[in-house]
Amino acid sequence: MTINCKGTLIDLSTPKVMGILNITPDSFYENSRSSSLKELIKSAETMLEQGTTFLDIGGYSSRPGADNISITEEISRVVPAVEAIQKNFPESIISIDTFRSEVAAKAIEAGAAIINDISAGNLDEKMMETVAKYQVPYIMMHMRGTPETMKDLNEYNNLTQDILYYFSEKITLARAAGINDIIIDPGFGFSKNIAQNFELLSHLELFKMLDLPILAGLSRKSMIYKTLGFNAEDALNGTSVLNTLAVSKGAHILRVHDVKEAMEVVKLTSQLTN
Repeated sequence: MTINCKGTLIDLSTPKVMGILNITPDSFYENSRSSSLKELIKSAETMLEQGTTFLDIGGYSSRPGADNISITEEISRVVPAVEAIQKNFPESIISIDTFRSEVAAKAIEAGAAIINDISAGNLDEKMMETVAKYQVPYIMMHMRGTPETMKDLNEYNNLTQDILYYFSEKITLARAAGINDIIIDPGFGFSKNIAQNFELLSHLELFKMLDLPILAGLSRKSMIYKTLGFNAEDALNGTSVLNTLAVSKGAHILRVHDVKEAMEVVKLTSQLTN
C-alpha cells in the first residue's frame, strides 16, 4: 500500500489524513472555505502542523445545487493556490479535487502530486489519459450523473456489489491507460441516500478485495448531521465516530476538514491489537 507522489513514496499501511482546502464561495461547510491566498496558506500551515500528509485543494464545489463554473474560472482558483502552497511549504503533497483534465494538467504543472476525481473519468474522457501522462496517483470516486443530478440517481440492485463492479471496470480502464497508483473512494454522500451511506460504511471492509488503498470522505457530511438533527458546523464529534469505524474497516486515507481530530483517530486506533 505505497503510492508514489512525484518521487516521494507514501506508505499507507498506517492510515493517513488528507486535509480539505476549498477555494470556493459555496462549499457545504463554510469553515473549509478560503477567500484569499493568505487565508489558504494559514489553513494549510495549521493542517501541516497538525500532521496531515496530504492537502486536497478544490476550486469547484460538488455539493448538490452548487454553481457550475467554467474551466477557466476553476483554473484561476486552483493554480495560484497550488503555487502559493508549494512556495510556502515545498515538502507538502498537494491533491487536486477536480473532474476536468485541463484543470488537472495545469495543477500538476504548478506542483500538485495527486488527482482526486469525483467522477472517475465519467465527466471528462481525457482525464485518465492525463493522469497517466503525468504519472501521478489517481483517486477515483463512485458517483452517478453529475453534482447537479446525482441526488436522484440512487437506485441500486445491490449497493455494495454494484459499486464494486463499478470500480472493477474503472480500475481496468485506468490500468489500460497506464495509471500505476490508484486509490478508490466509495463516494459517501454521492448518489446515495442516508441509509445507503450507512450501509456502505457497514460493508466498507469488502472493498479490500480490490487490493487498492481506500479513501473515506465522511467529514461533516449530511449522513451525520441530518441523522443527529443539526448542521455541518456541529458534526465534528459524529465525524470522528464514523472515521474511527472507517479505519477499523480498512480505510487508508481519511479526507477531513478537521485534521487534529482525524490524527487522534489514527493514533488511537493504531494502538489496537488484532
